[in-house]
Amino acid sequence: MGGLRGNVVLHRPLQVHLLVVSMESTAQYWRPVWEALERYWKPICEKRAGARRKSGTLHLAQALSNRGRRGRKRDFPDAERLVKRLVAQELTLSFVPDPEQRLWRTVTRKKYQLRCDRIRLQNQLESLLEEAHIKVSSLVSDLLGLSAQRMLKAIADGETNPATLAALADKRLRATPEQLCDALGACTQLNPVYRRLVKLALEELRLIDEQIGQLDKEMAGLLSKHQDAVQRLAEVPGLGVDSAQQIIAEVGPTAATFPSEKCLSSWVGACPGDDESAGVNHSHRSPKGNRHMRRLLNQAANAAARTKGSLFEIVYRRSVPRLGHNQAIGVVAHRQCRLIWLILHKGVRYEERGPAVTKRSKQLRTWRMIRQLRNLGYQIEPPNPQPSQAQAQ
Repeated sequence: MGGLRGNVVLHRPLQVHLLVVSMESTAQYWRPVWEALERYWKPICEKRAGARRKSGTLHLAQALSNRGRRGRKRDFPDAERLVKRLVAQELTLSFVPDPEQRLWRTVTRKKYQLRCDRIRLQNQLESLLEEAHIKVSSLVSDLLGLSAQRMLKAIADGETNPATLAALADKRLRATPEQLCDALGACTQLNPVYRRLVKLALEELRLIDEQIGQLDKEMAGLLSKHQDAVQRLAEVPGLGVDSAQQIIAEVGPTAATFPSEKCLSSWVGACPGDDESAGVNHSHRSPKGNRHMRRLLNQAANAAARTKGSLFEIVYRRSVPRLGHNQAIGVVAHRQCRLIWLILHKGVRYEERGPAVTKRSKQLRTWRMIRQLRNLGYQIEPPNPQPSQAQAQ
């Protein structure tokens, strides 16, 4: 198809009233064609006489699975090869959600980009203050917090007295007024250009915060019908409302596309790899998967591993001596991914079974070992009072 960096192939099998469309997922160039076919072509086919309920099927193939020989990359041979490999089921097809879910993804990913811009702005502002010999970042934990913003706003407005600036800090700040005065001492002879640059940074920060707030309201309105799924996901340790919204935008409100939790973890890339040849496994490296879900699960796993009393903390502490931090976080992320599928697909709620279950399992294991030793002829006395018969069994 002229004007597109990619291939679109229409394939009509014989004796079947079904039109199959397959295309390569080259950058973003496949999206307009896909949306046009999805919006106009499908309804027209369905209105034809004798047409089935869905007269056409759209397939999006990964470009790597349709790769040809080196130096022979042309549109028409690529299209022919795309048809042959589609019929032979040799293409790696991508999951394309419905238009509503794609809209959710657009909003959540835009909000993530704004948060990255906020972090970038914080780093630039810290570098600017260091250049101006203002050492506020060494005394406050968050340079864009309320105390720091009040002091920076006063600096941008032309305040030169360090004591007045230090008085704007919150009382709960660990830094003493003397330390703040020492860090803000350069404000007495600060060049006006630095004040204007700080003011520009604060205005940009205000704009980013307003846009993030607008996207939060937009996302809440889009997922108003799936509020229960958001609430059930937010109850999982390490997750929250924002993370739950992003997960639903990526996998859907019920994860109906994935028949099992193993399929979801494989699509996300949160499961161990299996590179086996001649009976030898050469690598356990996880597949690439969906990078947005991998980022979410990595952040959630790090937060869940620090949640006191949760099952994920126990899993992390049990795995980290043997695997190290990174792989132990991968174990927690894999378990969280399977739990996400259960919550969305089966509509269940998260129930914490951390320390209580671990204590009970230790008791059961102790009584099981005592019973085995007694069967071998050893005289073993239980360390605790005899539990109930049902618990001992």
